[in-house]
Amino acid sequence: MHPQLKLDRQLCFRLYTASRLMTQAYRPLLEPLGLTYPQYLVMMALWEQDHQLVGDLCRKLVLDTNTVTPLLKRMEAGGLIVRTHGVVDGRQTLVSLSRKGRQLEDQAKEVPACMVKSMDPAPMDAAQAADLAVALDRIIDVLKKNL
Repeated sequence: MHPQLKLDRQLCFRLYTASRLMTQAYRPLLEPLGLTYPQYLVMMALWEQDHQLVGDLCRKLVLDTNTVTPLLKRMEAGGLIVRTHGVVDGRQTLVSLSRKGRQLEDQAKEVPACMVKSMDPAPMDAAQAADLAVALDRIIDVLKKNL
């Protein structure tokens, strides 16, 4: 076996595993809200800034339109968002929170703290977490430029 092909030498495997496990850890916190993790990401983006074009949401979430569109359709069917065609360009779709979607923010505000609590004992302190976030942002930026 080539040593460079061992799983324990792969940063990508660690990132993939951490991402998958984090998503699983969110599931019990999001199920009472009726959200999947990808829907939660969309909702956080809209709670931060309502009335966004689908393309802007895709860029913010680093997801393709063909991934986001079916997600938005399900969220609209669930009454969380409203999609309207752009006034200037009818091909553009604007995504806005519905009343139900806005109200869900109050229920969701405890999710981050619950997530932190579920990771007790914490694998790192706040400074280490901030350093990790910076390092991950650098990785994301490089990969986005290279794709």
